[in-house]
Amino acid sequence: MLIIPAETPVNWKRPPWMTLSLVMACFLVFVFYQGDDDRLANKALEAYLNADLQVLEAPAYEDYLQRQIRLEGREELVSRLEGFNTLQEQGEQVWIAATLLFDNEFYQYLLENRGLIWASDQRRAWLAQRSEIQQRYVNRLSANQLGLVPAELSVYTLVTYQFLHGGWGHIIGNLVFLFLLGFTVEKALGAARFLLAYLACGAISGLVFAAFSAGSTVPLVGASGSISGLMGMYVAIYGLQKIRFFYFVGVYFNYFRAPALAMLPVWLGKEVYDYWFAGATGIAYMAHAGGLVAGAGLVWLLGKSWLQVKEEFYQPEEDEQDERFTAGYARAMASLGSMEFDLAERQFAALREHYPDRIVVLEHLYQLAKLRPDRAAYREYARKLMNEKLNARQPERTIEVWAEYMKLGESHFPLAAEDHNRVLFTCLRNDDLKSAERAFERLRSAGDKSLADEACRLLAQEFDKRQVTPKARHYRQLLANGA
Repeated sequence: MLIIPAETPVNWKRPPWMTLSLVMACFLVFVFYQGDDDRLANKALEAYLNADLQVLEAPAYEDYLQRQIRLEGREELVSRLEGFNTLQEQGEQVWIAATLLFDNEFYQYLLENRGLIWASDQRRAWLAQRSEIQQRYVNRLSANQLGLVPAELSVYTLVTYQFLHGGWGHIIGNLVFLFLLGFTVEKALGAARFLLAYLACGAISGLVFAAFSAGSTVPLVGASGSISGLMGMYVAIYGLQKIRFFYFVGVYFNYFRAPALAMLPVWLGKEVYDYWFAGATGIAYMAHAGGLVAGAGLVWLLGKSWLQVKEEFYQPEEDEQDERFTAGYARAMASLGSMEFDLAERQFAALREHYPDRIVVLEHLYQLAKLRPDRAAYREYARKLMNEKLNARQPERTIEVWAEYMKLGESHFPLAAEDHNRVLFTCLRNDDLKSAERAFERLRSAGDKSLADEACRLLAQEFDKRQVTPKARHYRQLLANGA
């Protein structure tokens, strides 16, 4: 679910210079300052491989993950352990080395437990080589220098982390939302006060993140906490006034009007819920929550003085729609209504080509392909839709599409073992063991023994956790017999 305010248009006669400057600053920092990260990372990886440190660290990494899963209850690390085992089976030495080298928490674990892990000669050799790599390369990475590390909190990193990003997808997504929200808040507050409020929200969100991640050595980077602050300020500025919001749920999107403040508990509740239940996504949900509260709180506390909204801020509503998409979608739906299915499929396919991010179009193509399950197109759209729903964190729909395909299309064009394996992991994460067992049987029949063995081991572990002894025994026996 995505809900963003969309009440005011950009007035390019008076451009939001401070918002554009923040966007440019983040971009320049990413391109020029963080641009050296790849070189440093490659040098570190080269030195690590030349020293054969993965031979020493790989067994310790497996033990480290297993301890975290068993003793700390970190179930989100199960998939990481499975992935690491797969890398070892495939002999992917570079990826194994990268996994070990850049896991900060694992490095701290090694430092604290090296006396228990290795004999004295191995320990001395490891410490000398690993410390040199850390000091010469790893510690010089931008995230380790200027990112916010909860275990080493400092005043300046509460600001600097807001201008760092983890990759192109991260920075592009953040800068788009920074612009969409920033130009409105800047228009309401003025450039100088907007900048100070933006940085303050980022600092407060960083403190909230550090409080919930106390002792962690994993650095936080990104402007999303500050941007969440803009969201909080946005709705607090409008208060109980009804404004327009854009929303996207499943395959449906539209606009609605609601009191601005009504969205604050919705956004805040989503971040808190995802923090507890979304698993290891790499997203700093509590930083987002802290930013939301900080933004709204600053406006409420200072809205009648320092953060007072300018009188000329409010402007009349103005609808903006993508007319080309709307017209094309209407034509395709009209073809559906008149039962011209082949024409509708061609029209939706053309829309899909021009608007690949509109999942609603893919849903229609899947439903049309389902009418002819004996065609290869049905498998193609089923796989695409399952992947899209996985990316959108909609596991129930992923499992539903897979189950439909098993009934209608599997006999004509079987899915690959990797497809069944993804569904199996999705079922386990969604606590749907019955579907997971069905996916396992399909995976076995697909003929990929390595994937089947890993899935069998995982099912045995899951049933052990739930104390379903007969089932656990069954899968251990299958594993012993070669799945």
